[in-house]
Amino acid sequence: MKRYSVLTALLFSGLATLAHAERPYDFTDTARVISVRPIYERAAHPRRECWDEEVSERQSRRSGDRDLGGTVIGGIAGGLLGSQVGKGNGKTAAAAVGAVTGAVVGDRIASDDRDGGDRYRSRSVQRCREVAEEREEVSGYTVKYQYNGRNFTTRMDRDPGRTVRLGVTLLD
Repeated sequence: MKRYSVLTALLFSGLATLAHAERPYDFTDTARVISVRPIYERAAHPRRECWDEEVSERQSRRSGDRDLGGTVIGGIAGGLLGSQVGKGNGKTAAAAVGAVTGAVVGDRIASDDRDGGDRYRSRSVQRCREVAEEREEVSGYTVKYQYNGRNFTTRMDRDPGRTVRLGVTLLD
């Protein structure tokens, strides 16, 4: 009988010491998990979307870009044709008008000036934009478990599996 009294005294003194411990919990135990349900949240994930695009650029001509060969040949041809018209001073005037007209026409033909003096060239350009892509992600788990015949629910960062570890504190 003395033996049981000593054991009981030791047991109660040990429990009293555990009850007054300064730890967040006095001991750990395991509980059976009843259910685990993921918690979903919508999260925006911006991503950069890029592609190559062909663009046409307008290049204005500078006065130094002209081909003078067309102007000279057009002027000579216009002057010859103009000199075939009229007599005397009229012939000279017609040759002068023909030379000027031929020079202008020759310049436009040689410089391919039908598009207003501008040239176009194509080049590849990379275009990008930010796209917000929303996805549902698991942000945690609602875990139901049973401990000492009672059911409890908690939220956890991960799926605990079939059992969950508990920190147990003894109360006075």
